[in-house]
Amino acid sequence: MKRLFDIVTAGVALVLLSPLFLLIAVIIKIDSPGPVFFRQERIGKDFHPFQIYKFRTMRRDAEKAGALVTAGEDARVTRAGRHLRRTKLDELPQFINIVKGEMSLVGPRPEVSRYVELFRPDYEEILRVRPGLTDLASLKYRDEAGLLGSAADPEREYLAQVLPDKLKMAKDYLRQSSFVFDLRLIGRTLVKIIDYRTSH
Repeated sequence: MKRLFDIVTAGVALVLLSPLFLLIAVIIKIDSPGPVFFRQERIGKDFHPFQIYKFRTMRRDAEKAGALVTAGEDARVTRAGRHLRRTKLDELPQFINIVKGEMSLVGPRPEVSRYVELFRPDYEEILRVRPGLTDLASLKYRDEAGLLGSAADPEREYLAQVLPDKLKMAKDYLRQSSFVFDLRLIGRTLVKIIDYRTSH
């Protein structure tokens, strides 16, 4: 049921949102040089690596010029990228990952290999399921970059406070996971996005 719902929903979304994808692609290309999409290796179900897709929100050399986490007014983020990040529109290409079977609509957010290895015992439990486009942590850390922006060392803060809390919420999700609970999380995510867009 969950996988069928993922495929149908993500497939329909990709078709319906294709004009928006085209518009975003044009804006990104006009705003800064570089590709439209950003790809990065993340660790998926059963520790299988995959390439996650996002709309590019940083300058072309961003990964060579700073930490893996983004905090505050990161200078690597482009003008268009700031809006895409605030509205979460940069995450839309992950519908492709969902169709491919690498992700689900709802599930623990996928992390990079370096962070997964630091917390491998936790991920032994968490990565029994596909990572997701949204989860409990996505709702709590809606403005993660802003939160980390006030830390003296954003990456240390992420590893010491934020990621352990995300892992706890991921385990909480696994314990109460059901199709109905997934629908509730999707609904709460949409409400968060709409609330942001109507208040800005």
